[in-house]
Amino acid sequence: MSAHRCYVRSLYKKALYTSLDWYPNRASWRPIALQIRAEFEANRGESSPVRIQQLLRETEDVLEEYQHPLPYKYPTAPGGTKYERNRWFEDNMTIEYLL
Repeated sequence: MSAHRCYVRSLYKKALYTSLDWYPNRASWRPIALQIRAEFEANRGESSPVRIQQLLRETEDVLEEYQHPLPYKYPTAPGGTKYERNRWFEDNMTIEYLL
């Protein structure tokens, strides 16, 4: 897979995750996700390198503009509220305690 395809795919995923920060309810987020997909699909066949670079720059600018001030983090992910909450217990648990 080319570097360009990987970059466009990462922009697409970043757009979806950014929109999910603003719409945490999947039912209200789904139309936004479909709109994002339609915008990416509309420019899929673009072949002009200058136009492609312009589209990528515009997408980066829009993502930066719509970045959520408090992005959603899963509780057990690094930076989440439950991250490593039971770490001591998990590290020190042995079979003896289970019997």
